[in-house]
Amino acid sequence: MEAYWFSILGVLALCLLSVVLAVYSGSSKGFAGMLSGPVIPADDDNRLYRIDRVHMNSVEALAPFVVPAVLAMMVGVGPATLATLVWLHLATRLVHLAIYLRGGNAAKGGNIRTILYVSGALVTLALIVVTGWAAAV
Repeated sequence: MEAYWFSILGVLALCLLSVVLAVYSGSSKGFAGMLSGPVIPADDDNRLYRIDRVHMNSVEALAPFVVPAVLAMMVGVGPATLATLVWLHLATRLVHLAIYLRGGNAAKGGNIRTILYVSGALVTLALIVVTGWAAAV
């Protein structure tokens, strides 16, 4: 596993990001006097909604990426290949987060935020394919 130290660091960063966003979302709701749960109105112009959604987006993207990343280490995907995919995914998630939290037109669905989310999903798909290929051969 020593060969995968850089990938492991990236996976841990993804997990930490999700935890930090959970705390940020919960504390933002608390400071606003809201209860936990969905934010109303569900509108990209509502900052609390964007904070909640960026947290949920990170949670939604975490398991489908982390599971194949761990499997990739188990089946022997090249350390450089895996590290590239892990850090590309992390970078995509961070830019997505920044744009969504900033708000404005770029944060609305169908714009750059959506392109970044889909890009992260494509990196996840590439990871799944590479892992499946390594397991099959």
